[in-house]
Amino acid sequence: MYYPMYFDTTYILVLIGVFICMAASAKMNATFNHYSRVRSHSGMTGREAAERILLQSGIRDVRVEHISGNLTDHYDPRSKTLRLSDATYNSNSVAAIGVAAHECGHAIQHETGYVPLVVRGSLVPVANFGGSIAWPLILIGLIMNSNMSALLLNLGILAFSFAVLFQIVTLPVEFNASSRALKILGNSGILYEDEVRDTKKVLTAAALTYVAGAASSILQLMRIILLANRRND
Repeated sequence: MYYPMYFDTTYILVLIGVFICMAASAKMNATFNHYSRVRSHSGMTGREAAERILLQSGIRDVRVEHISGNLTDHYDPRSKTLRLSDATYNSNSVAAIGVAAHECGHAIQHETGYVPLVVRGSLVPVANFGGSIAWPLILIGLIMNSNMSALLLNLGILAFSFAVLFQIVTLPVEFNASSRALKILGNSGILYEDEVRDTKKVLTAAALTYVAGAASSILQLMRIILLANRRND
């Protein structure tokens, strides 16, 4: 027998996903805030560290810019621009340098044609389209009581699966960027050994947010599949 979604016990999967994401976000914020108060021995800012890492890596066509917001740091491969947030750009903390180095890791991935990054880039339009149409199809498929409902529901699940796949592919990209960053920071002398260890804690906490996001999406996909199976019974 099928029950309306708001009575559905599979909501527990959603709640687990929300809890995981909240815990990962809290861990990330606490870790970053702590090490953002620890000044690096070099006194370099995030911007200076990024420019030095890019230069040492032989990358001269990537611009380093400031972007407003908190932890909105990212590398844009389309414009070859590395954007550092308020908490990173002018900060000389080990946390800021770590985040800047991580984004440089993405620029290096782009320069060297790192395969998971290429795959993720190819999935962007499919994932964006899938994410935009998935829920309308799923909701209509669950509400309708016709021969088309199963088809719409399955199409919605397929579309949502592409968005989940994108998040899964993102994981090795993020872990590799952090690994590159830590190696560069240690070898270049930008940070001392103990500072690299502190930075690793920041980047590990950041990586956990991506793991949590992927886990939450997988749980959501499981819930949709369970609802679809129940709908077909």
